[in-house]
Amino acid sequence: MARIRTIKPEAFVSESLAACTVTAERTFFGLLTQADDHGRHRDHPAIIAGKLWPLRPEHTPLDVEDDLQQLASAGLICRYTGCDGRGYLHIVAWAKHQKIDRPSASRLPLCSAHDQDKRCGACKAECGQTPRSDHAPAPSVRVVEDSVSTPRALVESSTNVRRVFASADQPSAPPTTSSPTPVPSAGHSESATSTASGEPAGQSTFDEDSSNPRRVLDEPSPSGSRILDPGSIPSGRTAPAPSTVSAKTLIGEYVAACAHRPPERVLGHLGRELNQLLAEGIATEHLRAALERLRVKGLSPSVLPSLVNEVMNATARQTPARAGGGYTPWMNPADDSAYEEVL
Repeated sequence: MARIRTIKPEAFVSESLAACTVTAERTFFGLLTQADDHGRHRDHPAIIAGKLWPLRPEHTPLDVEDDLQQLASAGLICRYTGCDGRGYLHIVAWAKHQKIDRPSASRLPLCSAHDQDKRCGACKAECGQTPRSDHAPAPSVRVVEDSVSTPRALVESSTNVRRVFASADQPSAPPTTSSPTPVPSAGHSESATSTASGEPAGQSTFDEDSSNPRRVLDEPSPSGSRILDPGSIPSGRTAPAPSTVSAKTLIGEYVAACAHRPPERVLGHLGRELNQLLAEGIATEHLRAALERLRVKGLSPSVLPSLVNEVMNATARQTPARAGGGYTPWMNPADDSAYEEVL
């Protein structure tokens, strides 16, 4: 993985770099960006050419090999063979010029000539440049001599009363060399006696009860999957029944109640708003009431959540009662007799 590295101004007046060609110098600067946090990289000219010279097909892997030889001769890089038998290289003055904040562990083998005090990234140990043979599993050793250890006796009652002692079923072969005669324990002699009498070994009855009584389930086991964590979404029979009313159904009712079909952009916007409200678990009767108000007033679908909130939480307005009788304006009497009395 390419990384951002530091190139100091002294690099352009370095005598070691000046002893190499310009292409070798560019290859060296490119290796700074491709090496890991410990300055290690695969020593493979074709891989390096593909990473550093992808738009220069004239600079072939053979030319990159020549660049690496020049850099190694100048002491700028060190080419070595890792513990896995592959070729690797590392930049010699890496720790001097590159200051890495929280460097990540290297996955590549180390160089025993310069990194003796470090751990290998391949085998996670201090190893040399030669391939190690301790990666292969050790061959299994088969013991052919007879065991002189006596079988262990059962001190306390065991929960597994069906255990069969193989040593009691088959008599051991006589030892070829002098060895102490094993003294059978009480449990072994008892099992051997039961085998001789025709009873299977390990089937004797224990007088004492088991120290681990059988557990009894106090409550029935719940149905459904048992591999779901507490944060999983319920599925199967444990999942709630899906809602029968969808946003498409509500939009169909809304369009049917309109005198003319609304524009498609309005319906699309309305569908998105309905999907969000249904996902929140809003009751369908509240959505229908809000849609009716939206249709009557001809409002934008953006105000649908506000209308739903108004339907669910708005309270009826109460007209405050007047303390007094209030002012009543003068009105001309409708009866003509009132005027006759005045005249």
